[in-house]
This record gives sequence, C-alpha cells and structure tokens, in this order.
Amino acid sequence: MSLDKHQLAALVAKDIPPGAYVNLGIGQPTTVADHLPESSGVVLHTENGMLNMGPAATAHEIDLDLINAGKTPVTELPGAAYFHHADSFAMMRGGHLDVCVLGAFQVSATGDLANWHTGEPDAIPAVGGAMDLAIGAKSVYVMMNLFTKDGTPKLVPRCSYPLTGVGCVDRVYTDLATFLITRDGVVVRETFGISFDELNEKLAAPLLRLATGQAVAGDTA
Repeated sequence: MSLDKHQLAALVAKDIPPGAYVNLGIGQPTTVADHLPESSGVVLHTENGMLNMGPAATAHEIDLDLINAGKTPVTELPGAAYFHHADSFAMMRGGHLDVCVLGAFQVSATGDLANWHTGEPDAIPAVGGAMDLAIGAKSVYVMMNLFTKDGTPKLVPRCSYPLTGVGCVDRVYTDLATFLITRDGVVVRETFGISFDELNEKLAAPLLRLATGQAVAGDTA
C-alpha cells in the first residue's frame, strides 16, 4: 500500500540525523515537524527567521504572529531564537544547515531539482528560498508524490521545467518508493505497494536495486 503524507513525513523524520539543523520547505515537508521525537535534538530553521521551531500549532496554541515561511502557525521549543530575514538567508547560503526537505515538480536522475515554476504561461512562480537551500544545505531531501494526478512521473531522466538547482538532490521520498541519487544512478531504497519491476516499467529514468546489506549514509534506523 502506498504511503499517505503523514506516513511519508514520519519516514523522512526518522532519517534526519539526531542534532541536525534542518529547514522544511513549504507544503508536504512542513508536516515532518510533527513527527520528530523530542529526543532527536533536531533544530528546525525557518526562512522567515526562527530557530528551534516546534510542531504545527493547534487550538489554543495558535499565535498568528508565530508562523513558518508558509504562513502556517507553529509552536516554539525551549531555546527558540528569532532574527532578521537576512540573517536567516545567511545561514542558508553559508552552509550552516545539515538538511533541507523540499517539495518538487520534478527531480532528474542526476539530482537536478525543479520546484519553482512549471513553465506554463498562467502558472504563478514561487521560488522563495529554494535556490538558496538547494545549494546551501549539506543534504537535500525531496518529498513528493511520485506521479502527477494524470499519471505523469515526477522522477525523470531530465527535467523539462525550469531548474531550481543542478545536481543537488540526495534523496527522494515518495508515496510509492524512496530513492537515493548516486553517482552510479538512481537507487531504489524501498518500495510501498509496488515492486521494483513495476517501478521500472512506469519510470523512464533507469533504476538500480539497493544491494543487500548496503549501508545508507545518514540512516538512523
């Protein structure tokens, strides 16, 4: 069975190294905050100027002055800090983030990322800080559905949409499978409700199997 967005968020959260400094992109990636255990020591960074962001705020916790970059009300954890937008981008561009988790329209087999514009004349571009995160974070994870609503693959041999970053993606987490982008190609790490052979038939990007017993850098499981 394929994963829903909460199961997928929990999977991503499990793979974030303890104590890492992490930025969660707008959309599905923000849900990762709700699945990080308190003992993880992970420090969440927001583009709009906050460190040690907590899970999404609910009910009486909601403070409309306390939001993430996607304007979603959030909570703060002990030791939370606030700072100027420019300082936030300096952290992103200066290589101070260990991981960023971004959504995407497309990811190529070589790790190119397209997530700011579909190129359609009536589409509204929304690059935000994605370019800065894509080149500034030490590891870039993408969280997305593997196919569009009309069945078009989003993991492709080469992106047809305008690029956000070149060769920047390390991992792709989807509802049907997780992938590692390596020098040798796209490695299928795990599948959900679909076989490796079925994936191979549906995707034009060539796939490789994960070798039995092969260690994956950064895994916490």
